[in-house]
Amino acid sequence: KLPVALTIAGSDSGGGAGIQADLKTFAVLRVHGTSAVTAITAQNTLGVTDILELPAELIREQIKAVVEDIGVQAAKTGMLSSVAIIETVAGAVRDFSLGRLVVDPVMVAKGGARLLREDAVDALRTSLLPLSAVITPNLPEAEVLLERSIGTLAERRQAARDLVALGARAAVVKGGHAEGDAIDVFCDGSQVVELEGERVP
Repeated sequence: KLPVALTIAGSDSGGGAGIQADLKTFAVLRVHGTSAVTAITAQNTLGVTDILELPAELIREQIKAVVEDIGVQAAKTGMLSSVAIIETVAGAVRDFSLGRLVVDPVMVAKGGARLLREDAVDALRTSLLPLSAVITPNLPEAEVLLERSIGTLAERRQAARDLVALGARAAVVKGGHAEGDAIDVFCDGSQVVELEGERVP
């Protein structure tokens, strides 16, 4: 029996992000992928042209349907655009004991479209982050969560520590937005590890 992972995220019609990208990744890793769609976006490689949020009750019902029948060994969040959606997902994570939770704090699409309302940042920080086994912000997302600029590698290391201090069991601060080779910084509260990778255009 394949392990089951649940992605709780938006739908990307272009297939490059959101639940489509998550399900492809799950399949490559030989994991059965399930999904709870939080929003429908009209997007392609050029940008996002429209967004429709799904009702919070329907999002919870999708999670419940998967958990109660198929079972979930791990879950990942993506686009959670509003306070109501974040709080609903956080409630479902607690109620259904989704302990292996990856929180990807999606805020802005690559084309610049905002995918997280400004008034929802605090809900993400206080309601969902403490439930995460690991949080995986890029540099701009980490800056918003920690309310400060993060430029140097030393600041990236401190950012990972501070995200753990906010309640995440581990953090990976991604270095793709920095200059030079991409260096992600992992911290689990006891160790800090730099994950170096060559930048690929």
